[in-house]
Amino acid sequence: MKFGDDFFKKVEKKTKVDKDTIFALADKLQKGNMKDEATLREVIDTLSKMTGKKVTKEQSDKIIAKIVNDKVPKNVDKMF
Repeated sequence: MKFGDDFFKKVEKKTKVDKDTIFALADKLQKGNMKDEATLREVIDTLSKMTGKKVTKEQSDKIIAKIVNDKVPKNVDKMF
């Protein structure tokens, strides 16, 4: 699926996150080791800043533990 500039302009207007930031995060997710704690902390921190949502160290620790120990549900419907 291809996304044009109009799509990214709408996303940026709504979220205040620019196209380059989105691509940088996507690249990090694709190339990063998602079992590496430092990489995961960086991704969580980036997403926290992008969304304006504060993530405590305790929350980060729980998220990282679930990912590293393969405790993330494979089906999105089981997450909620």
